[in-house]
Amino acid sequence: MMVARVAILFSGRGSNMMALLRAMESPDFGAVPAILITDNLQAEGVEHARVLGFECHVIDGAGYKDKDSFDIELNRILDDARVDVVCLAGFMRILSVAFVNAWAGRILNIHPSLLPKYKGLNPHKRAIDAGDSHSGASVHLVNGEIDGGKVLRQVKVAIEPDDTEASLSARILHEEHRLYPLVLHDFLKNG
Repeated sequence: MMVARVAILFSGRGSNMMALLRAMESPDFGAVPAILITDNLQAEGVEHARVLGFECHVIDGAGYKDKDSFDIELNRILDDARVDVVCLAGFMRILSVAFVNAWAGRILNIHPSLLPKYKGLNPHKRAIDAGDSHSGASVHLVNGEIDGGKVLRQVKVAIEPDDTEASLSARILHEEHRLYPLVLHDFLKNG
């Protein structure tokens, strides 16, 4: 069985990154972390990864004249690490169409809504404001559209009458930590 080399890209606390790293500890998972990349040196996830024994590669977006220059460097780093699959785990940069096309069918993302609803920012607030009975999380293949691409799997979470953006976010995040490793495992097994 081939063991896939996975890159995890994140910008913040890295909780989904940690869920993926823990899942890959199992020899039956079929993947190993090839590289962890952040665009934010101050990201909490950098320290969380260090505690587990992983160093993070930092690509500071401010050091690049434009998005294409950043994506060219990102692509070089991924190629050097011999990455098979890229998992976006709270990576808050919009990747160029050229980059997405180069990695087509090999980039996964997790988004905290029931896509195609509430793509982009503030999905929890938007679901509450709309009076939806449920929200959730989706793992999807990345294409050239923000939070577009084929949805691989979703999990539904009920919106309670007294929910705030923070309380709904916390419950959805708990489900994301179960959903993302499951989807990655199935994706690697079934293609």
